[in-house]
Amino acid sequence: MARQIIFHRDYFLDFYKSLDVKVKTKIQYVFELIKQVDRVPEKFLAPMTGYDGLFEIRIEFQSNIYRVFSCFDKGQLVVLLNGFQKKTQKTPKDEIERAMRLKNEYFQLKK
Repeated sequence: MARQIIFHRDYFLDFYKSLDVKVKTKIQYVFELIKQVDRVPEKFLAPMTGYDGLFEIRIEFQSNIYRVFSCFDKGQLVVLLNGFQKKTQKTPKDEIERAMRLKNEYFQLKK
């Protein structure tokens, strides 16, 4: 069964709109992979250790690294939260905290 990708508000889309067209193409490729492949390789989608239910979609293009935080809803629905360009080895704590806030906001709004 194919996964569906949805956006929580415009957080991800605002980030996406700021990107170069080639980066957007690569992101679309990774999203298609996530939608269609049963077991998505961790290279592209990995759980964030220690952050309940938060996942990191990983995109590399040329020498740049991009991350999109997401979570699952009802198993097959991937909810995109926020995205950023990664400039350091470690994922910035404020980006993770923001993603957790957005995840909680998403599930609150669903109630």
